[in-house]
Amino acid sequence: MISASQFKPAWWLSNAHSQTMLAKYLKRKQHVSLITEKFSTSDGDFVELAWTEKPNEHDIKPIVVLLHGLEGSKDSHYAKGMLQAIKAQGWCGVLMHFRGCGEFQNRFGASYHSGDTKDIHHFSQWLAKQYPNHPKALVGFSLGGNVTIKYLGEVEQSPFKVASVICAPLDLASCSLRISQGFSKVYENYLLNMLKNSTIEKINAKKLPQLCEKKITSLSSIWQFDDYVTGPINGFEDAQDYYQQSSGKQFLSHVNQPCLIIHAQDDPFLSHQHIIDLPANLPAHIKFEVIPKGGHVGFIAGNNPFRPVFWLEQRIPAFLSEHL
Repeated sequence: MISASQFKPAWWLSNAHSQTMLAKYLKRKQHVSLITEKFSTSDGDFVELAWTEKPNEHDIKPIVVLLHGLEGSKDSHYAKGMLQAIKAQGWCGVLMHFRGCGEFQNRFGASYHSGDTKDIHHFSQWLAKQYPNHPKALVGFSLGGNVTIKYLGEVEQSPFKVASVICAPLDLASCSLRISQGFSKVYENYLLNMLKNSTIEKINAKKLPQLCEKKITSLSSIWQFDDYVTGPINGFEDAQDYYQQSSGKQFLSHVNQPCLIIHAQDDPFLSHQHIIDLPANLPAHIKFEVIPKGGHVGFIAGNNPFRPVFWLEQRIPAFLSEHL
């Protein structure tokens, strides 16, 4: 079901780019005390976890798992804000870093990507076994939102009672083209440079001997990067094959949990037309809130520039609490 939202952007942040960039700036000094650890994966590698607190096996405090966006981490502004909001609810929050996005370089060369659900599947199984009595929720931002939808649509049963997805590129091909247009190219260059640097580190560490460093440096778009790096090293033929198999939109109709999807029409990262072109058989428990203005993981409200209101930190816990 597609519905409007009650979010109203701050009058002093009505532009998509100001919403997108100021969200990060305004959160730059926020600190959240976290417990970090390595979690072993099924293939002998690891992912890094960041907990607001370790769950107590003898209580039933809800556990909320977060998945970050492209090249994000526990230090991303939206992650810090949501972890703090989860903690304020009296819940236990944990962010699962995708491989290579934490403090340590992974053992193997294969990277994380928008359709990689192996690690969240393995971690979810462990959570269900370790803390069977704790209600659980899953929240994904941007790339992590696409992973969330794909994972929930793939598995018949998961330990999560409810989920939420924010600014997810549910149609990867159109979103990859969108971020190469106009001012959005600024964001693309920022992300692309981070991807290049992490890939070159792996090449120098002899973990990706099939790739050429000179070729990496010449890539000028996310699409080119996915065509040369992300797709082939993860078993896809090319970028188009990767996008086709990994786009979350095709998995929406198979999601069994109540799920709130939030999307801004002015998101400079996403293709609005293709994102809301949803399957006709979308389940009634999938709620899709389309917001005219909000930028990419921005959604800043409030009348006082010195006291901004981070709306996502209110809306997401409120929705989750209906089911936890």
